[in-house]
Amino acid sequence: MTNKLLASKARKICVAYEGMEKFFPADKIVITGNPVRKNLCDNTEDRAHARASFGLDTEKTTVLVVGGSLGARTLNESLEKGIRELLESGLQIIWQTGKSFGNRAQLAAKGLSGAVVTEFITDMGNAYAAADLVVSRAGAGSISELQILGKPCILVPSPNVAEDHQTKNALALVDKNAAIMVADADARETLADTVISLAADKKRLETMSRNIAAMAMRDSDEAIVDEILKIIDK
Repeated sequence: MTNKLLASKARKICVAYEGMEKFFPADKIVITGNPVRKNLCDNTEDRAHARASFGLDTEKTTVLVVGGSLGARTLNESLEKGIRELLESGLQIIWQTGKSFGNRAQLAAKGLSGAVVTEFITDMGNAYAAADLVVSRAGAGSISELQILGKPCILVPSPNVAEDHQTKNALALVDKNAAIMVADADARETLADTVISLAADKKRLETMSRNIAAMAMRDSDEAIVDEILKIIDK
């Protein structure tokens, strides 16, 4: 909503997705993508070493579940319910809970091997490197990171955002077979089974990885600065 209010005053509007003409004047829009943290782009850790750094088996299929620094209640409650099923299917889990859910997650995973439960991940590049599959909310920043890294993903859009924009973000990937979307309302019942099914389908993971990587826009920071300099020069 803030962006829409500011749009009338802006010279240029830098966006990460096509179809933004529905919200902003078409003649002001420039598709630049979203800037991504440099340490993610520069991370050269291979998968085996990244898994070992978490104390995990270097060979097992690994799923990263990340809800941001505050966590995501739906993701956490879905994992709380399904963690045993996920591990018994042969998967390993890196579960970033956020601060408020930490104790419940630790109790859910107590006595189970193959799960790393942590409130916060300081080195997201390493966590992404360890993962074959990522489960995440569908914020624009998170999606840009997944695109740059070519990570197959299951997106659970937050319903508590303006104009349901995370669902629109997720569908932009789903439409290109670059992600799977699970609705927030369905996640507690279906997320674990969806993860297990997708993680077992290596061919589909490879296809999704190629497709999401093809959507990546690199050097977005430079593209945005270029637009600013054009305005200054005028």
